Amino acid sequence: MARFTLDPGNPPRLSRAERARLVVATPDEIAADAAGDADNPPLTHGELDRMAGARLVRATRSALGLSQPQFARTYGFSVGRLRDLEQGRTRLDSALAAYITVIGKDPAGVRAALNGVR
Repeated sequence: MARFTLDPGNPPRLSRAERARLVVATPDEIAADAAGDADNPPLTHGELDRMAGARLVRATRSALGLSQPQFARTYGFSVGRLRDLEQGRTRLDSALAAYITVIGKDPAGVRAALNGVR
């Protein structure tokens, strides 16, 4: 599979007809076009929830500068579970979302609390 990398200095060009169609499209027309695109169907609420959870986990881990194995080992996850969360394959439940949020707010405090438990 070939990857496409967008060049910000050379964005794709729209034809006059494409541009004119986008300028006059209403939100309902845009939604109808998206719904009819078999290659790119609209996301379900569940898919959007998984993506939001994935962003939270990945952003927290990245902000701490930890690899997946380091984050998993430090905060008591399996690497597989962390990978599934970050890739949106599994949904982040409310308790885990709260735990990730606390890690993001006070990583040293969470590490200290966990070190007293293990």
